[in-house]
Amino acid sequence: MRTRTVAFLAVAALGIGLPTPAVAKPHPINALIARMTLPEKVGQLFTTYVHGTAATTPSSDNKRLYGVDTPAEVVAKYHLGGVVYFSWTNSLQNPRQITTLSNGLQAASKKVPLMISTDQEHGVVTRMPAPATRFPGAMALGAGRDPAGAYRTGQVTGVELRAVGIRQAWAPVADVNVNPANPVIGVRSFSSDPTLTGTLAANQIRGLQQGAGISASAKHFPGHGDTATDSHTGLPVINHTRAQWQRIDAPPFRAAIAAGVDTIMSAHIVVPALDPTGDPATLSNPIITGLLRGEFGYRGVIVTDSLEMQGVREKYGDARVPVLALKAGIDVLLMPPNLDVAYRAVLKAVADGELTESRIDESVRRILTLKQKRGLLRWTPADPAAAQRIVGSAAHRRTAQSVTDRTVTVIRNDARLLPLATKGKRILVTGWTSSTYDTIGVLARELTATALPTTVPDQAAAAAREHDLTVVLSNNGQQQALLAALLKTGKPIVVVAVRNPYDLTALPGVTTYLATYSYTDVSMRALAKVLTGVTPPRGRLPVAIPGLYPYGHGLSWGVK
Repeated sequence: MRTRTVAFLAVAALGIGLPTPAVAKPHPINALIARMTLPEKVGQLFTTYVHGTAATTPSSDNKRLYGVDTPAEVVAKYHLGGVVYFSWTNSLQNPRQITTLSNGLQAASKKVPLMISTDQEHGVVTRMPAPATRFPGAMALGAGRDPAGAYRTGQVTGVELRAVGIRQAWAPVADVNVNPANPVIGVRSFSSDPTLTGTLAANQIRGLQQGAGISASAKHFPGHGDTATDSHTGLPVINHTRAQWQRIDAPPFRAAIAAGVDTIMSAHIVVPALDPTGDPATLSNPIITGLLRGEFGYRGVIVTDSLEMQGVREKYGDARVPVLALKAGIDVLLMPPNLDVAYRAVLKAVADGELTESRIDESVRRILTLKQKRGLLRWTPADPAAAQRIVGSAAHRRTAQSVTDRTVTVIRNDARLLPLATKGKRILVTGWTSSTYDTIGVLARELTATALPTTVPDQAAAAAREHDLTVVLSNNGQQQALLAALLKTGKPIVVVAVRNPYDLTALPGVTTYLATYSYTDVSMRALAKVLTGVTPPRGRLPVAIPGLYPYGHGLSWGVK
């Protein structure tokens, strides 16, 4: 020992430098957190909407809600972690406008770039306007039994969102729709089968994240599929036993986690078997921390569903909800009804000791880690010209049509009308329509038919008498009087459910019945091909039609 000491002193005396012990550099995320003030950290927890077509567009709605005029000022005032786009808040118009908005909002977020998001589930929940590529939605994919199609749906969606500066899709829905009366999920779910739902959700997640490099969000944990109450307007109670929940609701979320999903969204539902307190899952520590973090081992970001929804506001006031959500284990607080009240409530909870700053840091660390993963901490502006080329490209539209062509389901063909012999026939298309997608118009053009968008029974019946066959589009069984009038004409009738496939239970006397699960233009083109025999029907029911047809039913025939 003495010899080594002498040698060390000799080296030092000669002025020969020794290696300096390495000093570990702080992790870049921890270093960033260390430079942030508490208000900046709390701001990262919030994602909300701002009003304006551009970052500098003044809006009286911003002034009323946030006390400042422009979207950029809202972002700066509250140090927002994220912004969510809607047509009604941002008048989403085209790729160039959306890209410019995204770039302007990011420029206003000085220290930490924003996670910009939108609900792009497709089908009935679609935010991106034309020319964005349209897909038919989850239940149609369930009918197609097409994991590769679910992946391609996610990939194309993600590529187009990323092109306009959006890095988070609030999709897919991982709920298992076992209740035909479900008013809020329905065709947003892939299926009533947990395995099929999990498989397709996982593949769509991979398409969004691995295929396009944006974040997916599996929703709505612990499962919103068996309710007859809409959590937007009330507080649903799901009375599954724990064993039923493990068998029905849990598998798709386990599949999503195995697929590496970036975020999971909570549901404003009560599940007494998982938490007997009566608290909604969003505010439940046993569900969020105990189940999702503990039992499922999930380490990603957990986000609330919109805090404007009645389901989360029934039991507690708006100032308590964000604090209770954080105590439950939530990371991101989505769309509080009063951002200022929510923001100040979290700051006060830290000042009072109800929440610790280390608890805030825990969520901020997850949020920043996700932003780093998705390339946002080295953000560069999106290119408006590139966005115009990418969004709605011909290749993307071909992919969407190819995926959709597998989804149309022929459920009943008792009159042997299908495939239609259209040559020399006068065909009428009537019933429910969507003005956004020109549903009846698209189908009529594909069939070279007469379009009559109406729900007036006498008007439709008079037109039907002048035609050889009528195709009636039904949405949630609301066309009962119209159909009764058409049946009285004695002319052949084909009924197509363009949303939930359960309509047949409310439409007696129908002998020819199909389901598209979607009223988008791609679904109408796919329907026309099936009706005329250009392509065979390949869709199979992803849910049962109670008392009539089982899960998996679907008729087919060869191509003409």
